[in-house]
Amino acid sequence: MPVFRMPKPLVPVTYADYRELARRRLLHWLFEYIDGGTYQEVTLHDNAADLDRLRIRQRVLRDVSRLNLSTTVLGQPWTMPVGLAPVGLAGLFRRRGEVQALRAAEAAGVPFTLSTVGLCSIEEVARAAAKPFWFQLYVMRDRGFVAELIQRAKAARCGALVVTVDLAVPGARYRDQRSGMMGGVGALGRLAMAWDAVRHPAWVYDVALRGRPLVFGSIAPKLPGARSLPDFVDFVGSNFDASVTWKDVEWIGSLWGGPLIVKGVLDPDDARAAAQSGAQAIVVSNHGGRQLDSVPSTVSALPAIVAAAGGRVEVLFDGGVRSGLDVFKALALGARAALLGRAWVYPLAALGEAGVTRVLCTVRRELEVALALAGVTSIAGIGRDQLVDAGSG
Repeated sequence: MPVFRMPKPLVPVTYADYRELARRRLLHWLFEYIDGGTYQEVTLHDNAADLDRLRIRQRVLRDVSRLNLSTTVLGQPWTMPVGLAPVGLAGLFRRRGEVQALRAAEAAGVPFTLSTVGLCSIEEVARAAAKPFWFQLYVMRDRGFVAELIQRAKAARCGALVVTVDLAVPGARYRDQRSGMMGGVGALGRLAMAWDAVRHPAWVYDVALRGRPLVFGSIAPKLPGARSLPDFVDFVGSNFDASVTWKDVEWIGSLWGGPLIVKGVLDPDDARAAAQSGAQAIVVSNHGGRQLDSVPSTVSALPAIVAAAGGRVEVLFDGGVRSGLDVFKALALGARAALLGRAWVYPLAALGEAGVTRVLCTVRRELEVALALAGVTSIAGIGRDQLVDAGSG
């Protein structure tokens, strides 16, 4: 006779711990959505593996009794060189998840970035915000609606506009097709997804019942009455614009009039183009391995992009960042700051706002240890000398 076994209790400390707790708590299709990449997930794997291959140069007998983790990005003070990257549908991972993450980021003194496709709208997040947050913009075919989103972000006093440019077409995410997120699973598939919900009552109570309205926040005016994930998938496929060029970035900058960040740069030539378009910063990113597979990992692309930027734009970094050590390595290769993606969403799913708070505290402690044992006392002191045989990264 089979014996029922309770899952082992887990006190989360590391990225892997939070990932496991998120896996236990979330519906299967929802975990697969955030955990997966495209095609065979080669780039998804490489983002982390290439960071792991870098080695920090340890130095001893230096006075590291006073450490300064603070920095500035786009002229704004951060308590440490870490921010929260935009993640779509975060409100499905925890009740009003974008607001919970915002509060944790504000308490830690770092920026939160609201996704265009978050469940919480610009206005809802603004009501909860005590400080300016960032807004991430996808360029859609309806330029009038794009202009409206920009004006709403200005009205909410967002601190920066982050234009994501690597979604000309949606990537082929096979996990989402297998899990049923894309629809078309048939009667048995729908029954399996319903049973999955029965098996996760905590998520159902927190998100499906208490987390309403389950609409797509800032883009709700474009999706009147839409409630299903296939509706969202169809919207992305039919409304995100494959004709976007650097001229559109210039147009966006002219409407926005504030700090403009281009996210999704993976090539030195595009870094130069971003500077010419009027952007003040770029994010070296491959969308977390969720767009085109078999492209370079972000950390392998970082040094050449920093060189091409030549100080004309500030260079931020995401992709595979799981710890303060990863942040340290990115800074050593020239990044101004690193953005957490999955590394804040897993804790959000696991423990809500408290989880994001805890992971930011952990990253801070890890970064402090990395500085101290590398023999540097401030973020400004981190450079290639702090990596062993860094080469080109």
